[in-house]
Amino acid sequence: MHEATQANVVAFENPGVSSNDGLDFDYKDFFENGAVALHLVNADGVIVHANQAELDLLGYPAEDYLGCHIAEFYPDRDVIEDILGRLANGEKIVRYPARLRASDGSIKHVEVTSSGHFRDGKLINTRCFTVDVTDLVHTRSELRQHDSTYHQILDGLPVAIYTTDQDGTITYYNRAAADLAGREPEVGKDKWCVTFKLFSADGKELPHDECPMAIALKENRPVRNQQAVAQRPDGSFFPFLPYPTPLRDEHGALIGAVNMLLDLTDRQRAEETRQHLSAIVESSFDAIVSKDLNTIIKSWNHGAERLFGYTADEAIGRSVTMLIPEDHQDEEPRILQRIRRGERVEPFETTRLRKDGSLVPVSLTISPVRNATGQITGASKIARDITSAKENEYRIRMLMREVNHRVKNQYSVILSMIRETNKRSETPKQFETQVRERIMALSRSHDLLVSADWKGATISDLLAAQVEPFPRGI
Repeated sequence: MHEATQANVVAFENPGVSSNDGLDFDYKDFFENGAVALHLVNADGVIVHANQAELDLLGYPAEDYLGCHIAEFYPDRDVIEDILGRLANGEKIVRYPARLRASDGSIKHVEVTSSGHFRDGKLINTRCFTVDVTDLVHTRSELRQHDSTYHQILDGLPVAIYTTDQDGTITYYNRAAADLAGREPEVGKDKWCVTFKLFSADGKELPHDECPMAIALKENRPVRNQQAVAQRPDGSFFPFLPYPTPLRDEHGALIGAVNMLLDLTDRQRAEETRQHLSAIVESSFDAIVSKDLNTIIKSWNHGAERLFGYTADEAIGRSVTMLIPEDHQDEEPRILQRIRRGERVEPFETTRLRKDGSLVPVSLTISPVRNATGQITGASKIARDITSAKENEYRIRMLMREVNHRVKNQYSVILSMIRETNKRSETPKQFETQVRERIMALSRSHDLLVSADWKGATISDLLAAQVEPFPRGI
């Protein structure tokens, strides 16, 4: 109740008392024509008088209002019983919230200020000022509804959000904030942060009153681009990026702040993975190249530089077909067709063209490259130089042919040895002994060649190895 209204209440309760300006009121005129709704209720709770403002408030004509029990107009029976009981006990009621039923059935929200008039200790009547606060109640209800809706929206967001008052005391936090912090902050008690412990990006412990939220409130400005690291009560850490922003009333006065915490854990892991993969690609001896679906080269590692002779600056932006010899140009359309279908091209051997015009045999593996939405945007190629493998393969084939030739020669030598030995042997046992000795001599000749890495042996060594089985003097 405003001060002027409170003064009127005092004057109305005490007829004959002058107002502050020293003038006497015409109380009957004040009662009848006052802008504030007034009524008198006798000791039995019956309305004995009401001014026009009271009748207008509820929409009743005087004959439907006067003479009725006041409780008939209160939809909440316990409220009017409490008011009447307090007044009967001599208490004064000031701005008591209540509801009144109007003539059209609508409900009016009011604040009641009332006191009893006693004579010789007996209640004569009660005098009541009724102020309509329906619009105020509805406005408050709408604000509560808006606040509830606002909190429901924030509670449903997957990003951590919390608010504080102008002193930094936490007034609200959503579920995501508690989950991220690993704790339940105490609303009305915790200050500045929802996190357990804070550290700067370089690992230095950061007091809560020096955190970005504290700076935003103390300096009344948003704080951006100050990454930090928080520790949960269980000892785990997470990097995050805060977005503290001051909140101001309609006059621009600071009333608090809101902070959004962007969890950087996944981003940091992705960056670490990207750097790890990048290091692997750059250090690989294989040529690793990526291209778009128009054959344009997008990346080129050091292995590609070594293998093909082009620098990254020379290769990136050009068509990958510059590496394909004329007689292999039909490969690229077939490869792109399979890549567009999302197929991985299994390793195959082919030939590619170096910057100096020379050809190089390679083993080629090709896989689709997808963007964040899974759409195929290009392909990655891994080319491995198989020159050495081809040369080794050629050497092995030559060696196998040589071994085959030598084995056949050895068979011929052995058969000749058997024939000659058979001619000179008198008994089977002598034949067996001489054949064994001559084969061992042949074996020793091979040992001489192997010990010399197949580079050759002296004639004298070979002769000595061969005549060893024969008796001296023959």
